[in-house]
Amino acid sequence: MKHFLARTAAVVLAAGLLAQTPVLATDEKVDHYTQENAHRIMADFRDFLSMPNVAANTEDMMVNARWIIDYIRKRGFQGEIVSAGGAPYVIAEKQVPGAEKTVLIYAHFDGQPVAPENWASPPFTPTLRDGMVEAGGDIIEWPSGNESFNPEWRLFARSAGDDKAPVIALMAAIDALEAAGTPPSVNIKLILDGEEEAGSPTLGNILAQHGDKLTSDLLLFCDGPMHQSRQRQLVFGVRGAMTVHLTAFGPKRPLHSGHYGNWAPNPNDRLVHLLAKMKDEEARILVPGYHDDVQPITDAEREAIAALPRMDEALKEDLALGDTDGEGKRLEELIMSPAIVIKGFEGGGTGPKSRNIIMPSATASLNLRLVPDQTPESVKSSLNAFFESEGYWVTNKQPDDSELRTHEKVLKVEWVPGGYGAFRSRLDSPTAKKLIRILDDIDDETTLLTPTMGGSLPIYLFEEALDAPIILLPVANHDNNQHGRNENIRLQNLWDAIDVYAAILTQFGVGN
Repeated sequence: MKHFLARTAAVVLAAGLLAQTPVLATDEKVDHYTQENAHRIMADFRDFLSMPNVAANTEDMMVNARWIIDYIRKRGFQGEIVSAGGAPYVIAEKQVPGAEKTVLIYAHFDGQPVAPENWASPPFTPTLRDGMVEAGGDIIEWPSGNESFNPEWRLFARSAGDDKAPVIALMAAIDALEAAGTPPSVNIKLILDGEEEAGSPTLGNILAQHGDKLTSDLLLFCDGPMHQSRQRQLVFGVRGAMTVHLTAFGPKRPLHSGHYGNWAPNPNDRLVHLLAKMKDEEARILVPGYHDDVQPITDAEREAIAALPRMDEALKEDLALGDTDGEGKRLEELIMSPAIVIKGFEGGGTGPKSRNIIMPSATASLNLRLVPDQTPESVKSSLNAFFESEGYWVTNKQPDDSELRTHEKVLKVEWVPGGYGAFRSRLDSPTAKKLIRILDDIDDETTLLTPTMGGSLPIYLFEEALDAPIILLPVANHDNNQHGRNENIRLQNLWDAIDVYAAILTQFGVGN
């Protein structure tokens, strides 16, 4: 297990004494506490993960929020459950006597909806395995008594990796510091989101109503996966996200494909052709004007990317990929560019459900990943202009028969409300440099600096509402199956997170 302060095996108790008495350093005390209390920490985690937590079910989310309030109150936090018409949020603070700086920590406690029939074990029955389900990992009976937890085991449950682990690890770090007699050097504030997986639709209102309670010297966003190399990292940006549904139209009722094929326009064909013109075979976006506002990659960001372990070949092997998009550019550079991802396509059945007909319509759902300086307005404008340049009459509602007869090609474009803006901060800010030093002191490993995470988070709302540096601190393993079936966390990631939080809490408030 990693340590976070300078290594020392013993200290001289008094000058002139010939004998030396071993004294555990604070870092070793934290590790010792974690090992001695692993069963209690894991029991708490199991309880937390056993609670269904889909944001759409407000009653379930209130059960989670009340559990959190009770859990953190035992560690000296004063907390409250707040809402702005959606799922609950938890806002809390722990004052530390003498502390002059404050760290605000964000995590979320809701999870993606589940399809239990697709899981190898029930998503809200936390289950230990000795490896990934996809690799044939076997179920492990929950250890009891003096039995230990193997750090390479994985705990499977919805939100195990995304994103309940930070709550457990942070409270365990506070418990360990108290047991070591080492108080945090900072005041600690929390904002725990109960609707992040639903797009945090009311977060803007929460920040408007309660932002004065969240003033801090640093906002740590504790979400997302770690680097694929498993090395500790800090992340300085995220891509934004938008969703749009595109529907093309053909005949007003299904037609026999033999009798009418080659004559009646097939909406599947039309939509496929339109989608194909949006990107080339290397996934480069071809829509005119789409890149006009994109913030270029800086020299410092390119240097940080070059310093990261290159994982592309290992990922190709793991994912059974014969090729990748992007003309050979590495993953970390490609996710700093915009992306248009076809999430799904529906235009009739396939396999046993296929039928020899031309359907009245076909729909594709697109995920648009944005980068800094792109705005939803500019993206919408460039896409609508592109659709019109391809000869489509664009509407945002279901066309009637008259409109279908009047226009040669009709496209319904439905923009899904919500979504996230992009965010990126400096890798060389004073706060970033201090945090890097703290993490580098944990052990002999250099902390990786990643300019951008591929996923999306509601950071831009905090950037607008709060005046504090924002840095991402992910703790979950990269292969945690977040959002999908068999979500999991590798136990060593949980133990490492305890060390990392303890290091930050004890050192961030010291010095400049």
